[in-house]
Amino acid sequence: MWHRTSDRKPGDLPAPLERDNPPPASRPPGGTVAEVLWVFLKLGLTSFGGPVAHLGYFHKELVDKRGWLSDSQFAQLLAICQFLPGPASSQLGFTLGLLRAGWRGAVAAFVAFTLPSALLLIGFAAALPLLAGRGAQAAIHGLKLVACAVVADAVLGMFNKLCPDARRRTLAAAAAVVVLLLGAVWSQVLVVLGGAVAGLIWCREQPGPGSSEVPLPYGRRLGIGLLAVFAGLLVVFSWGPVNGGLGSLAGAFYQAGALVFGGGHVVLPLLEESVVTSGWVTDEQFLAGYGAAQAIPGPMFAFAAYLGALMPAPHGGWPGAIVALGFMFLPGFLLVAAALPLWQNLCRSPRAVQAIAGVNAAVVGLLLAALYDPIFTSGVTSATELAIAIIAFVMLTVWRRSPLWAVLWCVLASMATAYM
Repeated sequence: MWHRTSDRKPGDLPAPLERDNPPPASRPPGGTVAEVLWVFLKLGLTSFGGPVAHLGYFHKELVDKRGWLSDSQFAQLLAICQFLPGPASSQLGFTLGLLRAGWRGAVAAFVAFTLPSALLLIGFAAALPLLAGRGAQAAIHGLKLVACAVVADAVLGMFNKLCPDARRRTLAAAAAVVVLLLGAVWSQVLVVLGGAVAGLIWCREQPGPGSSEVPLPYGRRLGIGLLAVFAGLLVVFSWGPVNGGLGSLAGAFYQAGALVFGGGHVVLPLLEESVVTSGWVTDEQFLAGYGAAQAIPGPMFAFAAYLGALMPAPHGGWPGAIVALGFMFLPGFLLVAAALPLWQNLCRSPRAVQAIAGVNAAVVGLLLAALYDPIFTSGVTSATELAIAIIAFVMLTVWRRSPLWAVLWCVLASMATAYM
C-alpha cells in the first residue's frame, strides 16, 4: 500500500517488501505511446506540491487506478530513483513510461510531464523585461520570499526524515559549515562524497531496500553502455572549455543534473554557481524564477528552461531553454536506465544502503547552507519581509496549505508593503 512509502522523503530507501508481483497472466498488456503521453500530460498539468507529492500522484494514477505495475514493483523503482542523483519523480516517470511502452514511451512520459511547467517558466522569463513597475518588482521580490519559505520547509522535512540520530545530525551540520566556508561548487561534490564515506562508517544499522523483479525491455549490456555514455559526457563537460555558447550551457546543466542528490531544491546551489557567478543571469532573475517554479505543477527541474531562456543573445530564448532543459534531465535518465538491469545485485548490499544514508544527511546540510546563502541573504532585507516569509512557512508546515497559497500570500503582501 502507498502508506509504506508516502511518508518517506526523496533519498530514503523503502523497507523490505514482500514479493507481490502478479503472475504473468494477470499483468496488464504493454501500453501505447499515445496512452503514456496522455496519462503523463494529465499528471504534468495537475501534479502540484513538489517531488514527494508527485510520487503520490503516480501511485494513485498508475498503480491504484490503472494497474500498470504492482505495489512492490513501484516501491522498488522508487528506491532506484531515490538512490541515484537527479530528479527522483521525473526519473520514476521516465522509468514507468519505459516499462509501459518502451523507449518511445519513456520519452513521451518525460515530454508530457515536463512540457507544461517548462512552457509556463519560459513565458515567465519572456515577461521579466516587462515587469519594471513598482508593483511588478514587488511581486518578483515576493517570489523570493516564497523560495525562503519553501526551502525552509524542505530543510525541516528532510532533517526530520533523513537525520533521525545524533550522528547524522552532526554530519548535516558539518556539511553546511563546509559549504558555507569554502563556497566553491566543488565543495558540494566534496560534501556528497564525504557523506557516502561517513555513511559507511557511521550508518551501520540501516534496513536493506529489498528486491522485486521488474520486467525490462533490455539487458545488462545496454545498461553498462548507458553508464559509459553518462561517464563520458561528464568527463567531456568537466574538462571542456567554458567560453560561452550553447556548448557551455549544456555542460553547466549536465554537470548540475549529474551531481544533484536529494531532489529539485538541492539543485539550487549548483545552478546558482553556474549561471549567476558566470554572469549569465542576475541573482534577482535567478531567485524570481525559482520562486515562480513553486507555483506551477510538474518537476522543479523545469526551472532549467527558464534559466536557458534568459541566456544572453544569441543563445537565449527557445534554443537556450531546450538545451538547458534537455541536458539538465539527461544525466538522471541515463543513470536510471543504466541502473535498472544492474540494481538487483547492488540493492542486496548493506554497504550501499549505509553509503546512501550518509549522503542523505550530507544533502540536508547542503540544503541548509543554500537556505542561508543565497536564498535568505538575497530575499530577506527587512523585518517586514522576514515576517512575510515566516507566515508563508507556517502556511506550509502548520496549516499544510498548498505552495500556491504561500505564493499568493508572499506576492500580495510584498506588493502591499511596496505602496505603504
